Amino acid sequence: MKFKVGMISLGCPKNQVDGEIMLKKLNNNGFDIAVSIEDSDIMIINTCGFIEDAKREAIETILEVVQYKEAGLISAIVVTGCLAERYQDEIIKEIPEVDAVIGIGADRDIVKVCQKALVGIRTSFYPKKEYLLLDGERMLSTPSHWAYLKISDGCDNKCSYCAIPGIRGNYIERPIESIIDEAKKLASDGIKEIILIAQDTTKYGLKLYGEYKLAALLRQLVAIDGIEWIRLFYCYPDRVTDELIEVIAQEEKICSYIDMPLQHCNQDILLSMNRNGSYHSLKDLITKMKNKIPDLSLRTTFMVGFPNESEEQFEELCQFVKEIKFDKMGCFAYSPEEDTPAYSFDNQIDENIKKRRAEVLMDIQYSITETANKNRVGNVYKVIIDEKSETQYIGRSYLDAPEIDSGIIINTNQELLIGEFYNVKITDYDGYDLIGEIV
Repeated sequence: MKFKVGMISLGCPKNQVDGEIMLKKLNNNGFDIAVSIEDSDIMIINTCGFIEDAKREAIETILEVVQYKEAGLISAIVVTGCLAERYQDEIIKEIPEVDAVIGIGADRDIVKVCQKALVGIRTSFYPKKEYLLLDGERMLSTPSHWAYLKISDGCDNKCSYCAIPGIRGNYIERPIESIIDEAKKLASDGIKEIILIAQDTTKYGLKLYGEYKLAALLRQLVAIDGIEWIRLFYCYPDRVTDELIEVIAQEEKICSYIDMPLQHCNQDILLSMNRNGSYHSLKDLITKMKNKIPDLSLRTTFMVGFPNESEEQFEELCQFVKEIKFDKMGCFAYSPEEDTPAYSFDNQIDENIKKRRAEVLMDIQYSITETANKNRVGNVYKVIIDEKSETQYIGRSYLDAPEIDSGIIINTNQELLIGEFYNVKITDYDGYDLIGEIV
């Protein structure tokens, strides 16, 4: 009898890739992959545990799946991912309906874990984080035309607010040859857009080669037939080198799009976060990037309400956002996480103040985005089609990453192919979304 396994993967794309590797291992070892909880014999919950909201979502998801088990619709529950790594045996003690809780280093043993869970053997173990699989066959959970490609994991940056080093462990990375082989396999399977991910993408190469190698890696990736777009996530500003800027500017396949979380612009706040930079140094970097990379689309993330953030420092951040005019911006309120230095900092900010500051900053960004979208009316972009919705198609230009950014709404009676590229003229906009027509 073949058992069916389902998975709910929460959190970031790095976690999603871990889940894809686990699903492929299970499928290769006799498990069928279910598309719903009701259709599953065993459910894996691949959790996130980065900040309070993510932890709450993970716990709520586990408890929801428990209800299916209590109703006799599934037989077993396995919890892995960052929440499992962070809180370990607390989960299996507090939620007895869970059959297995394993750390990220145990993902390679997922087949044995599931087999034991299905015969009633409870499991709980947490190998070294460095045992986390960085590569391996994957069962893609993304559409058939784009995929994430993880080049490293773990982090040594030690930002004072961040629990990731404690959860994911020290920085580890894959050899260039391994990454290129996987990219070629993705291309042969029809993937046209790859998105490079890591905890710190720009650090790539330092561990294995003693120097930054992201630019060198990109030069090899662009030579792969079939790959048309390469997109960069999680770039750390300190390590955006002139060589990296140059290769992005030169290579047509590399999207003029960079995701570079800055967290703040005030020098004192950044120092308190154990990060480098200031209003002027970050502005100089961004100005250089925009001057060298034509039509750069820059995405960032800011944190508001960090301990000791004054109204003046918050206003400085607001001014920074107004001046730089980011194409895409996310904002979240600081979440005090145990086992991080900032957790015990004095002058923690009131939750209502944090919420207000986040809303103010996002309102500023909405106005910037609206103006930018208005100025894009009349432009023609190369657009990849992601999905069809009744008479509309949803696509993206290089300006937009899948799943996190907005898109282009295309009204047409023409039959368009999902995953193919078309030239689209922007005719209007609606909030964050652009509206266009095929030309």
